[in-house]
Order: sequence, then structure tokens, then C-alpha cells
Amino acid sequence: MKIKRIAALFAVLLLSGCDDKPAAEKGFAGLADDAASYAQVTPGKRFVFPEDHGPHDGFRIEWWYITANLKDDKGQPFGVQWTLFRSALPRTSATVGDDKGWSNRNLWMGHAAVTSASAHHATERYARGGVEQAGVTTAPFAAWIDDWALRSQASDSNPLADMQLQASGPQFSYRLHLTSSKPLVLQGDQGFSQKSEEGQASYYYSQPFFDADGSVTIDGKTYQVTGSAWLDREWSSQPLTANQTGWDWFSVHLEDGAQLMLYRMRQKQGEPYLTGTWINADGSTEQLAGKDISLIPTATTDVAGHTMPTRWTVKIPAKGLDISTTALNPNAWMNLRIPYWEGPVTLSGSHKGVGYLEMTGY
Repeated sequence: MKIKRIAALFAVLLLSGCDDKPAAEKGFAGLADDAASYAQVTPGKRFVFPEDHGPHDGFRIEWWYITANLKDDKGQPFGVQWTLFRSALPRTSATVGDDKGWSNRNLWMGHAAVTSASAHHATERYARGGVEQAGVTTAPFAAWIDDWALRSQASDSNPLADMQLQASGPQFSYRLHLTSSKPLVLQGDQGFSQKSEEGQASYYYSQPFFDADGSVTIDGKTYQVTGSAWLDREWSSQPLTANQTGWDWFSVHLEDGAQLMLYRMRQKQGEPYLTGTWINADGSTEQLAGKDISLIPTATTDVAGHTMPTRWTVKIPAKGLDISTTALNPNAWMNLRIPYWEGPVTLSGSHKGVGYLEMTGY
């Protein structure tokens, strides 16, 4: 199957509804489509590692996602993003257990991007499962599509302790070494991450404590960089409702060692669904409800025909947090088959630090 046909099939099956005039009943990116034929997300899951670093084929959609906030030796800031998505075709009694070769029911998509204050480049790749072009293994841990890869250099019992990440596009490339000795973080209620009052949810965990070093090449110039990186792992079968138009998601590294994850699920009717996790420097967590958080856009940028909120205020009174986030590059538009905005942000106010912002559905 040619790449263009794979891309079209992936977009239709996984992310239908992303065109200029999406069908109203689909919700953002088709992620509100009925998922009765797939495995369901329910509270009380017991996470098991390293097994849960691998794929969960019964679920419709999952991803392995890295962002990194970096600086070179002159203090010039950069951002790096790498994501591998797995999407499952519907399974029937005739297809269960038949996953060899071209009968494999998984489609794969990769996104990679780099951002500086003056440039933003993004690219994508597609693959069909079952032919070794893309996939995820747990022993040893590796997630790859073509020559883009996130690979462990650590023991199989703790593969995220020492990782290598690489990707490239027509105008950029990067190679990063990621290490961490801190524990994984289960988001939401022990990894059950609710997305709406109606109960839509995902399984969601993170490693927000990576130290990163390596190289970033942009427009022919290579920079040696260091900084912080964040891994998100999430899987679901129907994470959104048809009423939800998209999300605004933040990952934040505070200078005092604490981390913060927030997201706002925007709705056609009603107030956004807002939640988050406060992650202490030792890795312990506190779940944040909507009433605990103020998340308000304060300035916008017109980019690629879309009006994007690229400056925000974030307040969490119980933590003494009162900050503004500012995009490093307001034009960080991911001009891909499934377009969205994603880029690094800097913090000012009560706390200093850096982070990443992703905005979809605008």
C-alpha cells in the first residue's frame, strides 16, 4: 500500500472530522466516535511496568509522546517534539488473532518538530503495522517509525531510565539522550484520566523528570543542547464527547523541581472541562480539580488562518502559583494532515520555568 493511501486511510479511520468542515457529530478528530467494538477505559486499572510501556492492541488509539525544553551553551532556547501514534482498525470475530503481515490491524503515524524563537519545522510519517516499518517492543523497549526512534539503553525492568531519541525532517534533525531516576507519575485518579463530566477517559501516565542533552539541527546549523524533557503515555478508545471541540494542554517544569500538567477540554456548549496534576519534586502527586485552577488565555496570534491563544495566565491559589505563559514562537503551527499548534512556552510571575503547550481544534 502506498504511503499516500496509508495517510488517507489513517486520517479517515483515526482522525475523520479534521477537515475544514468536520461532521458535527464526530467531535474533534473523530475521537468521539462510538467505540463499542474496542476495549473500554474503566477506573481501578492496576498499571504493570514495563508491560504498560508497550502497545495495548484492544484499544483504538494510543501514543508515545516526548517534548523537550532545551538551551544551547549561549542560552538560546529550543523545543523538540516527537510522537508515535497507534490506531487500531475495528476487530471482528474473523480478524481477532490474525495480526501477521498485512493482516495486522494497526496503523501508525509519527509527528516530529523543532522550534526556536525564529523557526518552527514539523513533519510526519505513516506506516501499516505487521511489516516492521513501525511498532513498539518492551524487551528491549523501542518505539519507532522508519528511522525515527525512542530506544532504551537501560535494563528491561526500568527502560525509561536511559533513552535515546532521534528524528529528522527536510529542515531539521535531533538526537537526544534522556535520563531519569525519578518515579513515573500516574495522571488523574491513579492513571484513570477523565476527560468529561460524561465519563470519557483515558489511561494516562508520564515521566516528567527527564534530563536531556544532545544536538538539534535547524536549517543547516547544529546546536549542542541541554534541558528537560517530558514523556506522556496515553491510551483510550473514546476519549472525547461529540460536544468537545478540542483541548489546550500544558506540561510545565518549575525551577524549584516541581512539575505541572493541566488540560482544558473545550466544549460547544457549557464551560470547558478542566483538570490537572501537581507533581512535587520527589514525584508525589496531587490531583487538581477544575475549581482548583484558573486557566485563562490573555493574548492571541493569527497563524495559518487560525486565531491561537499564545499567552495564558495560570493560577493555582493553593500552591501560590500565579504565572503567565508566553510562547517561544507564536507561529508554532503543526501544518500536517491533522493540523494543530504545539510549541515551548516560558513562565513569568510567581514561579519561573519552562513548558510545552498543545492546542487542537481551533
